[in-house]
Amino acid sequence: MKSMLLGAFAALLVSTSAFAQAPAYEIVAPASPGGGWDQTARAMQNVLQETKLASNVQVVNVPGAGGTIGLAQFVSTKSGNPDALLVGGYVMVGAILTNKSPVTLDQVTPIARLTGEDEAIVVPAASPYQTIDDLVAAMKENPGAVAIAGGSAGGTDHIAAGLLAQAVGADPKAINYIAFSGGGEALAAILGQQVAAGISGYGEFESQVKAGTLRLLATTGAERVTGSEAPTLKESGIDMELQNWRMVVGAPGISAEQTAALTANMEKMVQTPEWKAVLERNNWVDTFLAGDAFKAELAKNIEDTRKVLTAIGLVQ
Repeated sequence: MKSMLLGAFAALLVSTSAFAQAPAYEIVAPASPGGGWDQTARAMQNVLQETKLASNVQVVNVPGAGGTIGLAQFVSTKSGNPDALLVGGYVMVGAILTNKSPVTLDQVTPIARLTGEDEAIVVPAASPYQTIDDLVAAMKENPGAVAIAGGSAGGTDHIAAGLLAQAVGADPKAINYIAFSGGGEALAAILGQQVAAGISGYGEFESQVKAGTLRLLATTGAERVTGSEAPTLKESGIDMELQNWRMVVGAPGISAEQTAALTANMEKMVQTPEWKAVLERNNWVDTFLAGDAFKAELAKNIEDTRKVLTAIGLVQ
């Protein structure tokens, strides 16, 4: 009995010691609560803590200007901190370009791309637009008369609206896009019928679509979203495809060893059943990419985004 008790006590000490050695992260979500970055940061918080990959995780919201305010604060206050993380993605790439941000992604440490998500085009349940063809017809007739709500100017939602106009022969520079800093604010505007339609990640609209308060007209991915009856744009005869993506970056000035440790922990996180359950629950696609491959892909995405934003008049 004494031997068993000693063995159990030793195992407890090892477990406690291992947990104490796990990092304590602060994750900056550079947007208001309720949006995709906030959802991603809080999903990471839950999974990292549940799986003991972190001893503690705090999420801090710093909204504004498509994430560039949070990015600037992160760069200025977290330099050299190996336990500081920031969630970002395609939206931030566009916002940096359109806002001519003095702080760019060159000043942080890329860690990994985490997820991809199809964009969804929705209207209020009482909308006269029953199909994507109805909405497109109105846009072609008078793009300025069709107010579309989405995230920050120059972000994925804005790009999707411009590309949709371009694909159907409407003037992308004439679209009436209403930018909101957080998903919750955009959703309120759509539900309140202050705008004609909304564009955002499918996960941000899913519960309202299932509740019947929003009508899903189409999604922007290569295939239909699991569990959705709405067609893709390509199925509807519109030659456009787009997927949002989200990433996590580390602070400026951390060492190669610290970067490797962060990357390794993110790799462990995305392999857990808990993270896979998050992906399934939110209809997020696993697009995990880390290391030099992610750095190269990020550089390509920045250049491609510059071309798109120039074409629709958001960048000169």
